[in-house]
Amino acid sequence: MVINSKRLIIAPLRIEDAYEMRTWGLHDNPLFEDYNFPFERDEEVKKWFRYKTFTIKNKYYSVKDKNNKLVGYLGIKNRSFIRKSSFLGIVFDPNNINKGFGTESLVAFLDYYFNRLRMKVIYLEVAEFNHRALKVYEKLGFKKIGYYLDYFPFQEIDVTHKDFIEAKSYFVIDGEKIYNYIYKMKLDKEGFLTLRKGDEG
Repeated sequence: MVINSKRLIIAPLRIEDAYEMRTWGLHDNPLFEDYNFPFERDEEVKKWFRYKTFTIKNKYYSVKDKNNKLVGYLGIKNRSFIRKSSFLGIVFDPNNINKGFGTESLVAFLDYYFNRLRMKVIYLEVAEFNHRALKVYEKLGFKKIGYYLDYFPFQEIDVTHKDFIEAKSYFVIDGEKIYNYIYKMKLDKEGFLTLRKGDEG
């Protein structure tokens, strides 16, 4: 399976792709520390790859540019073959954000997801402070269906950092623990196809 868009190629994720993630840049904003690829040693990378791909309920895909350079990856998790649903995850090399790759890859992948895999609905969870991602998801037709506090994955964040202070309304500090607000979002096949017809028209 290979999906081609104007600038990108999407294909099943391989261990070689995971190794390449070690060359990615790092986010300057500490709110996105959890999106940095954290592993250097081969065994750590192999363990991460096995964890991501060990079950048929999860499927991960590389996103490469036309020069075969890995710019990101995406995945569907907790796939239900009965409900024909799953949860979306997507991560890009910080050196390749703000180039429209996220939107382009998702349009191509969601077309494959709904039409080729014959899935009916896809969910995702996104931090409220992640305005860039929220804008992309809403543009693609995702609707907010839930809102809640969750444990912030980077508990070591410096709460005096300017980026945290600017986003502090999206967080709750309870003693020594930090939580942040999350949106749960949903997109169904009909909603996606209707939006795509409008874009093409």
